[in-house]
Amino acid sequence: MRKYLLLIVFLALNAGIVFAEDKPASGELTTKAWIAHGKKDVEATFKYTQECIDLYKQQADKQQASLGSLPKNRKEIEAVQALNDVATCYFIQAESLMRQEKMDEAKKIFRLIMDKYSYGQAWDPRGWFWSIRLAAEQSIKKIETGSIEVEQKKKVSQLPTKLVLFDPGKESFVDYTKYGEFKNVGTRDYQYVVIDQAGLMDAVGEGVYPNSSSIRKDPIFKQVIKDKRLEGDAWDFLYSPDLQAAFVKWTTSSEPQGVRLFCTGLILERAGLITQAIKCYYSIVVHFPGSYGWTYWHTPWYVGVAAIAKINFLLRRNPQLGYKLEGAEIRILNGFDNDILNDIAVTNPGKFIKVDLAQEAAKIKPTAESSGVKKKVGKGKVRLVQYNNGDWQLLVEDKPYIIKGITYAPTKVGQSPDDGTQGNWMEEDFNKNGKIDGPYDAFVDKNRNNLQDKDEPATGDFKLMQDMGVNTIRLYHHPLKINKELMRDLCKTYGIRVIIGDFLGKYAIGSGAQWNPGTDYNNETHKKNMIESVRQMVNEFKDEPYVLFWLLGNENVYGYACNANEDPDAFFKFANEAAKVIKSIDPDHPVAICSGDILFLDKFGKNSPDIDIFGTNAYRGDYGFGAFWSQVREETGKPAFITEFGCPAYAEGKNVDESEELQAQYHLGSWEDIQNNMAFSSGVGNALGGVVFEWLDEWWKAYEPSIHDYKGLWAGPFPDGYMHEEWLGMAGQGNGKLSPFLRQLRKSYYMYQKKWK
Repeated sequence: MRKYLLLIVFLALNAGIVFAEDKPASGELTTKAWIAHGKKDVEATFKYTQECIDLYKQQADKQQASLGSLPKNRKEIEAVQALNDVATCYFIQAESLMRQEKMDEAKKIFRLIMDKYSYGQAWDPRGWFWSIRLAAEQSIKKIETGSIEVEQKKKVSQLPTKLVLFDPGKESFVDYTKYGEFKNVGTRDYQYVVIDQAGLMDAVGEGVYPNSSSIRKDPIFKQVIKDKRLEGDAWDFLYSPDLQAAFVKWTTSSEPQGVRLFCTGLILERAGLITQAIKCYYSIVVHFPGSYGWTYWHTPWYVGVAAIAKINFLLRRNPQLGYKLEGAEIRILNGFDNDILNDIAVTNPGKFIKVDLAQEAAKIKPTAESSGVKKKVGKGKVRLVQYNNGDWQLLVEDKPYIIKGITYAPTKVGQSPDDGTQGNWMEEDFNKNGKIDGPYDAFVDKNRNNLQDKDEPATGDFKLMQDMGVNTIRLYHHPLKINKELMRDLCKTYGIRVIIGDFLGKYAIGSGAQWNPGTDYNNETHKKNMIESVRQMVNEFKDEPYVLFWLLGNENVYGYACNANEDPDAFFKFANEAAKVIKSIDPDHPVAICSGDILFLDKFGKNSPDIDIFGTNAYRGDYGFGAFWSQVREETGKPAFITEFGCPAYAEGKNVDESEELQAQYHLGSWEDIQNNMAFSSGVGNALGGVVFEWLDEWWKAYEPSIHDYKGLWAGPFPDGYMHEEWLGMAGQGNGKLSPFLRQLRKSYYMYQKKWK
């Protein structure tokens, strides 16, 4: 839900940046240029861009010459800020020339960027850097092929090499008590002391700690070295179809042991060697429970915690193995901030036990009637109830309500909030038939020929979502106006309710702050403005029949255009104030927060007692959300839901069918995890549901809104290791020619239809 960002603030975060005596910073000039470009002030655009180029071109040229490849992390990128800003200013000039239809002049500057400033990158306030060279290439393509007439990139599937282990180990599920001693289980002083290392090595097999020697006897090892297939960084191999080379690369890499084992487990998983993958993950739990890595966002990733989640996922997906991991838990004390120096791992490795599937199926599960009610929250038609066994449910008109939600923002191809061209989908009627386009006139392109054939009538997204099983969408009340009549019909005709949110100052929306430095949750003026925004939202919508509950913020803790990451206590205290204001006006609907994964979860638990539901945006992988549910229970005692999760329907090296299957499997794992943690299920019992991101591909996410971009925008746990933000839809828009009407439904749509209906 980042669709409201404007290009005029695109580089504001870079505004303090390259300084020199008696001349303005390069970032300051670049920001002014973006603002002028957004206002279509051509004279000011060229004034600021040319001043930046004239002042910093020499420095930019030196920085470009000093690089051998594209800088990968934020520290490296910001070290060449003059290069970034000069390249950006050239890019702004070329874009301005395009607007003036001076195409030859624009192409000349785009080519200059590609030839001379290929390593320049610009900061996107959505949280990543984008390559100016690639954007220039796409703009040239737009000039030469037309804004929408873009030939789709044809992908040929790369078949994976077969991985056969030379030494798979003597035990499928290793009994560690035979080879060592567990000490201080369940405490911060936990350790496993190996007594019989040779026996343990024989049991686990190659690739699993402590067996680091048998890989060198493996014919695979010798073959990939002979074929010179190991050139490059280990991370370049993680999602490679050359599974043999990837296995050798990671088992012999210099990465920390926990990270190395986890990535080796991923490769074994992809090779179909499930028991060996489980052994790999469990060796992390036993030997390296407190190990960590770093995400793209430079937040800690706790490998042991993820390893337990992976094991449980694989055992659930492979019941024929006949095992479950009982009692395993790793708690990272002080693990909700970004400081790993204060972390303490409290570890219980648990143990594998054999499972009789018939007995498991025959177990009698508790019900609402058998458990009895412990606590009620709210008095209206929408309320929460906690049962005596600790489980939570959301009730609507006294019936359990599972949030089967989706983010709905059908953006027409070619529109973008970055350049101010995005319209309000709740009002658009491009075919002028008196009906709103997406909700009522969308049709399914069943044969994917990018035409509307006679047997493909207009159905409308609302009907398609109803058929999928959707019962909830998520909206914000600003900055675009909500069409109340449309939402009433959504609820009455299609049975779909609405979670209505206020950004609570994220992206400086509602606070009155400037983008840089952004909303300050200690600033009384900002707080007053935000409270007024919240008050206006509740007064306007509290009596609408479609309102499910209220939502505060949108991953504010990540800190873009606000200081919630710098002072999380202040942010969560203020969020709690907002919740109290809501309840003073409307006691009939619960209040939730939309945070960023579990960052500062402990601060939320301490400072926000009046917020009823903890919600978060989380993209963790195909296994679901791991320890999230238990962490929320322990830190807050509240029910939870996933406010945003998803996976691209594009993966490098995979064809369309394979990519869609990978997306569907990712969603299946995510939803099954949510389902397993609902009330009276096998898990924690505090899950209320989730909101899929998203209904329809949005082509503007990687900058050029008329091109369906294939770039991986940031590294993450996705089928090819990257987030392709323009491919997250349950439905695609084909080649874009018939946008905003055409829908190509993906496998993930039908997966949810089966699960939700």
